Amino acid sequence: MSEFLDKMKAAAKANKKTIVLPEGEDPRTIAAAKMIVEEGLANLIILGDPAAISVEGVQVVDPKTSDKHEAYAEKFAELRKKKGVTLEQARAQMDDATYFGTMMVKMGDADGLVSGACHSTANTLRPALQILKTAPGTKLVSAFFVMCTDSEFGENGTLMFADCGLNIDPSAEELSEIAVATGNTWKQFMSDEPKVAMLSFSTKGSAKGDVPTKVQEATELAHQKAPELALDGDLQLDAALVQSVADLKAPGSAVAGKANILVFPDLEAGNIGYKLVQRFAKAEAYGPILQGIAKPVNDLSRGCSAEDIVGVVAITAVQAQMAE
Repeated sequence: MSEFLDKMKAAAKANKKTIVLPEGEDPRTIAAAKMIVEEGLANLIILGDPAAISVEGVQVVDPKTSDKHEAYAEKFAELRKKKGVTLEQARAQMDDATYFGTMMVKMGDADGLVSGACHSTANTLRPALQILKTAPGTKLVSAFFVMCTDSEFGENGTLMFADCGLNIDPSAEELSEIAVATGNTWKQFMSDEPKVAMLSFSTKGSAKGDVPTKVQEATELAHQKAPELALDGDLQLDAALVQSVADLKAPGSAVAGKANILVFPDLEAGNIGYKLVQRFAKAEAYGPILQGIAKPVNDLSRGCSAEDIVGVVAITAVQAQMAE
């Protein structure tokens, strides 16, 4: 287990939060719940059929028969009134476990939610944006992975990759928001200072094209928004991570050769990149962790293991502590 996850678990145990898992029908959720209870990482609520789910020390709630169903439906109808949602429609929506679980977080009956083992990112994110909204001052919700590798890169092998789970083809403006947000998140989780590499197939304009131009513009915008943040681009991956390459391609850069945050130019590159590292390097990949939502809601890769769910629950619990 990585040093990063050790740190997250220790913090989660020290101030236990209540996390809701809507996917009670998935065997990985049940296996993860048993590990979470055993390690004392969080108080858990699993949504599903209580007759079919048996995990000692866990509250199991069936959204359809819950005594909170009507109150949640009324609140949801109120929140979505401008969108024309009726009380009848809201009642039907509360039968959906992800919507019901997100309302639990909204109403203070849970501190965070983790879903996505058997649902798409959109199915996890849509209720969060409709019910919880974005955090104050946030222009863009984005997603990152915490990648724990057996390497010399990042902070003792730990790096953040963004955005690998949400924004498909971010503009220069959106890319700058992703970079600044991930830098701020790094400060909350890690002890090293963030060093953000804005990745491209070009280093410092060595190649021309729409992508390098976008990344260069994003770098300028990010500098304007967060002048104190160590951030540089455009950088090729090897220039971002390997000092000898950085010395040749980007001499004098405060980030090149030392990056601990990799910002990918689009979701295609980010998704492929994190999965290559996860599979080839046997890295632990935790996420996609969402940033910019008013309360902690996190997505899972549908290829996740029970252990991955445990890790994301620990991270979500720590995010809930930070939000207090």
